[in-house]
Amino acid sequence: MLRGDDDAFRTVYRSVQPRLERYLTALVGPNEAEDVASDTWAQACRDMSSFTGDADGFRGWVTTIGRHRALDHLRAKGRRPQSAGTIEEFPEWISEDDVESSVEAILSTGAAIEMIASLPQEQAEAVLLRAVMGLDAKTAGRILGRSAGAVRTAAYRGLGTLAKRSPRPLGDNSGGNPAEEVR
Repeated sequence: MLRGDDDAFRTVYRSVQPRLERYLTALVGPNEAEDVASDTWAQACRDMSSFTGDADGFRGWVTTIGRHRALDHLRAKGRRPQSAGTIEEFPEWISEDDVESSVEAILSTGAAIEMIASLPQEQAEAVLLRAVMGLDAKTAGRILGRSAGAVRTAAYRGLGTLAKRSPRPLGDNSGGNPAEEVR
């Protein structure tokens, strides 16, 4: 991809974009997420030569750029993140991990994004980065400027709150706490 392979870029874009847009929707709202995502990809393409790492590292790098663009956007607007309204349909990205696939299925609706956006910001971002973006705690911590443990704790608390608020059980209905599986 770094050598100008269009097919490789297309594959990476199709893998990252739906998750990135969900994450940005929770930060800036559904009406502006697409614009912020476009700004994110424009900057990523400009700075591509400075990236080093693997696929997970790239996802984290693009998410960091997106978060910075979202925070810049919010500062420019002079307002706090708004809760999400309706959201366009995203392609389903099925994960082999039970918790992630359960959360992915729930996150495909506007109501779920609104639920996550209603969490305290630290918890909302941790849940989005871990469950939606699929980042490990260390990478999510770098993006948020927190330790991996703080991210795991915030995601745990956020998922626990969502499980209590959810009209249907998260996970496999075995009675366990879905937040436990984030650790």
